[in-house]
Amino acid sequence: MRRPHENVATVLVDPRVLGDIEIQLMALDMPLWRVCAAPIAKDGQRLAFQIRHKLLMSKRGEWDCAKHWVPVWVGFGSTWAFPGEPVPWPAHKALWTVLEGHADRVRYNKRLGGIPRIPRLREAC
Repeated sequence: MRRPHENVATVLVDPRVLGDIEIQLMALDMPLWRVCAAPIAKDGQRLAFQIRHKLLMSKRGEWDCAKHWVPVWVGFGSTWAFPGEPVPWPAHKALWTVLEGHADRVRYNKRLGGIPRIPRLREAC
């Protein structure tokens, strides 16, 4: 049986637009976590470096402009996600549309990955 996980997009974001993108995604109930500060990361700085490095190396120079950008995970709030169910296609479309609107300031592969569940503030209380 698969462990409970978050479906997320891993995105490199130019720090100059990170706040704007985060606000847009929050309005769509799509939380954004900076990898370096995610509560599931034991050594967030190292993990952020490793993710950034892996993404940059996989593109063989195409994404060199993003070498100092911030790796983030974008997830799906309760509006989109239902336990045990896949993320619905309208959620995918909404996410990719926001990211495409910032195409010059983000880099990502158009697919989702899985990370351990991240506790929400309301769950911690």
